[in-house]
Amino acid sequence: MTTPPRSPAERRRDTEHRLTHDIDLWVASASADGVPHLVPLSFEWDGETLLLATPAASPTGRNLTSAGTARLGLGLTRDVTLIEGEVEVLELDALPKERADRFCARTGFDPRALTTAYRWFRVTPHSIQAWREADELPGRTLMREGNWVV
Repeated sequence: MTTPPRSPAERRRDTEHRLTHDIDLWVASASADGVPHLVPLSFEWDGETLLLATPAASPTGRNLTSAGTARLGLGLTRDVTLIEGEVEVLELDALPKERADRFCARTGFDPRALTTAYRWFRVTPHSIQAWREADELPGRTLMREGNWVV
């Protein structure tokens, strides 16, 4: 059973709720030679950027560092939010302690406590789309060029 399509304002509210309350998302990246890689990672949203952590030497860490961009998938396949953004790579000690502590409290994971060399990856969205089914494809773009259009 399908539900009536949401208005753009409802989609934005739902997207902001998901960013604020969900803990995990899918991170898609590609190597320099175009090999795709997809992994689930935990995140923290501060209202402007998403913060991720992964080992610096992992395929995702290498890809995000070299490409400087990522595509993130949040939610279910029939209620998806796709985020594309620029990636800033930070050493663990370069992030303000308060932001790192928020990430750890939210996700239950503290990369600072591990012996593996992790980095922070801060993603600034430049595009956000959200839709449930085909009837929500028109108007699915909520953010363009880093600005909310809804």
